[in-house]
Amino acid sequence: MTTEPRTFPPRPLSAVKAVYARQAGCPSSFALAVADFAPREEGVEFETADTSAVPGWSAAEVSELHEAFGSGVREELAELATLEPGTTVAVAVVLRSIKVHEVDSHPRAFRHAGRQAVRNALDEAHGPPPRPRRERP
Repeated sequence: MTTEPRTFPPRPLSAVKAVYARQAGCPSSFALAVADFAPREEGVEFETADTSAVPGWSAAEVSELHEAFGSGVREELAELATLEPGTTVAVAVVLRSIKVHEVDSHPRAFRHAGRQAVRNALDEAHGPPPRPRRERP
């Protein structure tokens, strides 16, 4: 039985949305991001579109959120390569937009959103992971 090598992403994936929200108590977290994932020849490339204008946030603060999102993307892609041997990761990720909460948004939340964006893109590209089947008594 021959299995074709799996690549990520197998095709361009546009407007992949990721939300990380933890607001059951203090401290709370919120991050919303939209990114595009496109195949490339090798490796991982991350860039941001011109999303630097967030009302009430300085350019440095927004840049820190972008960097945290990129870190989350890279972390999740590194795990993908080790968890699924034979998967080639060759992707260009473009962060298209972000939304923030004036109090609850911070770099750690955007790092989690970056990881979630990769998982959402995987689901879109290859379908959700198989769920374990429960035996009926």
